[in-house]
Amino acid sequence: MTPPTVPVDARGDWAAAETALGARLPDDYKWLVDTYGWGEFCDFLCLRTPFGTSEHNGIEWQRGHLTGSPERDRARYPYPLHPAPGGLLLWGATMDADRLCWLTDGPPEAWQVVVWSSEGWYETHPMDAAGFIGRWAVGDISSRLIADMEPDLAPWFNAFRPRVHRCLRLSEGPLSHPERLRVLREALAPTTDRGAWRSEYDETGQDHFATMDTDWLLTYDVSRPHQLRIGYPPEDTEQVRKRLLAAVQLMGCQVLEFTTATGTPLPTWDAATDDEQ
Repeated sequence: MTPPTVPVDARGDWAAAETALGARLPDDYKWLVDTYGWGEFCDFLCLRTPFGTSEHNGIEWQRGHLTGSPERDRARYPYPLHPAPGGLLLWGATMDADRLCWLTDGPPEAWQVVVWSSEGWYETHPMDAAGFIGRWAVGDISSRLIADMEPDLAPWFNAFRPRVHRCLRLSEGPLSHPERLRVLREALAPTTDRGAWRSEYDETGQDHFATMDTDWLLTYDVSRPHQLRIGYPPEDTEQVRKRLLAAVQLMGCQVLEFTTATGTPLPTWDAATDDEQ
């Protein structure tokens, strides 16, 4: 999985971070942070780091996000939480709000991965964090609690970086959806797959892909409504606008409306809002 050119929240004082935690961290995890930084593998597994200032990052437990008492409620918390001896220490999460933890029993090189699902179930995997991510990404993890990596996709990593999000509501045009998708991806080439889905009950679905040379993330809805969503670095705004509007024209469609990711209508593409990132 190609790492980002500039990893986010990947640099800091490891000694200070370990002192604050009261624990030495595994070398494989330090390599993950140094190489990839804060971000998401395959749009599903989130790697946290001990650096940066975001309230959404970090590997220490936020007690406000937990209910009950881990020290007393053993039915809900069969494991203690770090810094209790042998407690769970957070290093990641999934898009389904499952927690990825170490069981801090023994030396750091021997820490095992514990998946703590959002429903309260636990699952132990006898491997380190890097091994867990790598094996999950190639479909070599057997888990009852977390979703499998979508088959036939090359694994990828997206750094958590500021992005502008735009949605283009489109007219239908004369071409079929597969043909429009082909034209769109050719206009933005080179691109790479990020997965797709189709409903079993109606003609709805989505196609996800990314540009390989500019780090733009796109979702093309099959229908209801017919729309195209894109997330991109703010500095690319003018380039994105020109290339995407040209691609829509090649698809034989017209832009009916610009909106933000939350659905706020915009008079023009360049209109600024408070929910850009």
